[in-house]
Amino acid sequence: MRAVTGAQRAFGAAGALAAVGLSAAVWGTCIERYLFTVRRHELALLPPGSPSLTVLHLSDAHMAPWQHRKQAWIAEVAERVQPDLVINTGDNLGHEDGLRGIRTAFAPLGGVPGAFVHGSNDVTGPSPRNPLRYFQGPSQRPHRGVDLDTAAMDAYFRDDLGWVDLNNAASVIDVAGLHLDAFGVSDAHRDWDDLGVLPGELDDIRRHPWGQRSPAPTALTVGVTHAPYRRVLDAFTDLGADIIFGGHTHGGQVRIPFSRSALVANCDIPRDQARGLSTWTHDGRSVPLNVSAGLGHSIYAPVRFACRPEVSVLEIRATSPVDSA
Repeated sequence: MRAVTGAQRAFGAAGALAAVGLSAAVWGTCIERYLFTVRRHELALLPPGSPSLTVLHLSDAHMAPWQHRKQAWIAEVAERVQPDLVINTGDNLGHEDGLRGIRTAFAPLGGVPGAFVHGSNDVTGPSPRNPLRYFQGPSQRPHRGVDLDTAAMDAYFRDDLGWVDLNNAASVIDVAGLHLDAFGVSDAHRDWDDLGVLPGELDDIRRHPWGQRSPAPTALTVGVTHAPYRRVLDAFTDLGADIIFGGHTHGGQVRIPFSRSALVANCDIPRDQARGLSTWTHDGRSVPLNVSAGLGHSIYAPVRFACRPEVSVLEIRATSPVDSA
């Protein structure tokens, strides 16, 4: 029997490694990016005796008109979950005709109270880029994609669905008999955030036009951002947010299986907080932070590995008298 040489062993190992790599590539590009999932959380944040709220957190759809599977799945989840409130953390569009797919996907959410902010891919379309650059830190290359019809998207969200625009703004949202204060910023990754306007915006929504403080108590204060940069999360915590919603990270999009930390986050948030529910602490105050891994990907990077596309559903219930004491 002939002995196996070192060269043969090396060739066999290289072949096995290539087979594993090919299998992972096929899984990520052909299978997992279609394995849409619902990530569920439960939190006690509302005043004692309040009704519970079901919040649907949508993010990073990066919608193209041909993505019918994704459109149908979002619409089906919206009908099944029957949310009381929708939070949309941006990057809805992935193509200049992406709004057509968004209309199909979000149609069941018409009339459900909601709020939205912009990501950069609500303003400009995606462009090809080297994915290895993300390992060097948050991407800095200017977007060169086609200009998108942001005004039409915003009009659809505001006028057809009834959502409030929180791009560097604040608004009151009345949900299930509860009075919510909500505020947000535009895409911090592109430096479109204007944190300085938020204190005045919040003061405005908490006063009647004649200058008297609103008699309705605030049950929950919500902060909404596309890119969860530290400066934004710190400011939101200082402004009194009871919960913060973010997107942008795609959860890393490609992860090591079973790892709690993303390989990249494309912003300065700790990589172990780039997906899911965690806690953000600043100046001694801690706030729940939900970062959605999102529903899509750039049309130039059609892959998900160990990081399924997702929506989040948060059941927010009342605290008990003991919790609030």
